Amino acid sequence: MNPYFNTPDAKTGERSVPTRRQALGIGATLAGGALLIGCSPAMIGKVLSVGAPHDFGAFGPFLKVSPDGAVTVMSKHIEFGQGNHAGLAAMVAEEMDADWDRVRVEQSAANAAVYANASFGMQGTGGSSAISNSWMQLRKAGAAARAMFVQAAATTWSVPARDITVQNGVVSHVASGKQAHFGELVTAAAKVTPPQAPVLKDPKAFTLIGTDRVRRKDSLAKSTGAARFTQDVHLPRMLTAMVAHPRRFGAKVAAFDATAAKAIPGVVDVFQIPSGVAVVADNTWAARKGRDALTVKWDDAKAEKRGSDQLRAEWTALAGGKAPADTKLKWYPFEARGDAAKAASGEAAIEITYDFPFLAHASMEPLNCVAIVDGNSARLIHGSQIPTLDQLNTAKIVGALPGAIDIETLFAGGSFGRRANFQSDYVAECVHIAKHVGKGRPVKLVWTREDDMTGGYYRPLVHHAVRVTVDKDGYPATWRHRVVAQSLGKGSPMGGGGLDPAAVEGIKDSPYLKATPVVDGQAIHPDSPIPVLWLRSVGATHTAFVMEHTIDQLAKRAAKDPVDYRRALYARAGATRHLAVLNLACEKAGWGTPAPAGWSRGVAVHESFGSVVAQVAEVRLENGEPRVGRVVTAIDCGVAISPDQIAAQMEGGTCYGLSAALFGKITLKDGEVVEHNFDAYRVLRHNEAPTVETYIVPSANPPTGVGEPGMPVIAPAVANALLAMGQPPTTSLPFVKA
Repeated sequence: MNPYFNTPDAKTGERSVPTRRQALGIGATLAGGALLIGCSPAMIGKVLSVGAPHDFGAFGPFLKVSPDGAVTVMSKHIEFGQGNHAGLAAMVAEEMDADWDRVRVEQSAANAAVYANASFGMQGTGGSSAISNSWMQLRKAGAAARAMFVQAAATTWSVPARDITVQNGVVSHVASGKQAHFGELVTAAAKVTPPQAPVLKDPKAFTLIGTDRVRRKDSLAKSTGAARFTQDVHLPRMLTAMVAHPRRFGAKVAAFDATAAKAIPGVVDVFQIPSGVAVVADNTWAARKGRDALTVKWDDAKAEKRGSDQLRAEWTALAGGKAPADTKLKWYPFEARGDAAKAASGEAAIEITYDFPFLAHASMEPLNCVAIVDGNSARLIHGSQIPTLDQLNTAKIVGALPGAIDIETLFAGGSFGRRANFQSDYVAECVHIAKHVGKGRPVKLVWTREDDMTGGYYRPLVHHAVRVTVDKDGYPATWRHRVVAQSLGKGSPMGGGGLDPAAVEGIKDSPYLKATPVVDGQAIHPDSPIPVLWLRSVGATHTAFVMEHTIDQLAKRAAKDPVDYRRALYARAGATRHLAVLNLACEKAGWGTPAPAGWSRGVAVHESFGSVVAQVAEVRLENGEPRVGRVVTAIDCGVAISPDQIAAQMEGGTCYGLSAALFGKITLKDGEVVEHNFDAYRVLRHNEAPTVETYIVPSANPPTGVGEPGMPVIAPAVANALLAMGQPPTTSLPFVKA
């Protein structure tokens, strides 16, 4: 039995909620990277929410109805540009038959017991799961509220509930001519017991979901400046802080001289925290000048001193079976079929390696946070991607119950995963500073672009080695695959040992491997002090490229059209969804007809986060660099709640993926990051962006991911277009090396 829990209930088997001391122990354990073995997500949610408020209105934690009839949907997911608030609200509004023009969205409180993401048991936004994990939850909330209003009207008007209709927030009884809007019935409806199993609409009866009416609710506020981001927070007596970080990952403060920093007008204090030296001032400029004036001596004894070239060479050696004699690293199988010895022998049709650099998340808004600490009490105000982790790590610092940490989640200008790391790095920094300041005085931590770019948590540097032999028809007969990458799971509260699934997603269970008789896939995870993290589409950022570009090279060797080659493999693997998106994209792109003069077409298909995406890219070379003009995208993402937002995500994902593919790389020299800002870390400009067309495969299946699946397909589509025009295979990214 886990020592943190009391004896399980004799009837239900559930353990009671832990004491405050036990919960503090659990918080420290989870924040330190341990796993609560044998605990259900519901139980973990209870533990993590101890101390959180649980007072909700009559309609439950996901919606409120005001006396004027307006409906407010409480979103447990952060909005940082992806547009999920509209989709989440539409699910409630559809089942409730609310007036869409009078539906609002409000960010929920941090409470893991109530607002946990069903995909990973904590409250958080990630893995393209905001819509999919809320699908039934929010539909039921809306349907239950509708039933309450119908019953309230039936009781008030003394008519059968079955004869009452609801449309656009108006409840009507046609036979008597009586009607009332939600606001007029809200008091009576609040007294009705919500149904435990409300009747949901047949999707064929949807009037809002799947229409172009489902548009963003935050566009006006963001256009006028009314939307609130962390940098907009100004509180009485608030201080601003910046932190001097080491230039090498793993280095620590040896000594520092704050004399010159304290002489800067506006600087209030200078002190050491676990991640560096904090400068606290009356304003951002003073904090920046004070930090610039600091003299810090760093202890690099345990720091990473290798450069990118050296790391790449070591990863390559590992893939080739040339690990150092004293290595403790282990290869982890992720897919095996048939005789593995056959995959390592015989005449190879293709044997190729691929290299991918570190990538920065490069969000438009650098990291920032506001923290208020008074004794054991703490409040956070920022764009919190995983509030539960932020609560855990804050509770560990201030000695509070995790659920008692109040978080006001604001809009954020992007994240792509950066705001969601197990250590809550920038949040913990802010809390340490606010704790030192104390007495409930607010502190705003500001990271500059340079801090953000050099501060770590990158998409890992990755090496792939692929060896394929083919049958008499040119299709894969054996496939040997080796992946070398740091593990994203290290330090995870969910474990982190063994195979990192993120490193091989997109290879494991690939339809190409399913169609191959002999498969030998293994991965190894070398270590480094360089902090790595998921980046938009995670493992697919490299696995999609490897699989799709390899397939085109095999098709070329077999003298087959790459689309026909894929169709044959999908037929062998029974990959009907892959085939459907491929056919749709090719139809709309005019595959099989001549490309515009000077242009070449490339195709790629990949499944990630439950969705399958195909792209056809039209590419030409300009001054030796690829230029992408038209991109035709087809996606199967289940029920399309907001077609307009799906198209926006395909456009954004394509441009983000193309930016990384063309230019993206973080380079280490002697352990120090070379690229400090967008002058060196080049990103796609408006005039370089392609035209993206999006086509959605009709589906009645539950919705799947949209935010990430649009990113990984563009890079291999471009590489395949270059291959089609006679260029050599692309074995490393970015395309533009200078």
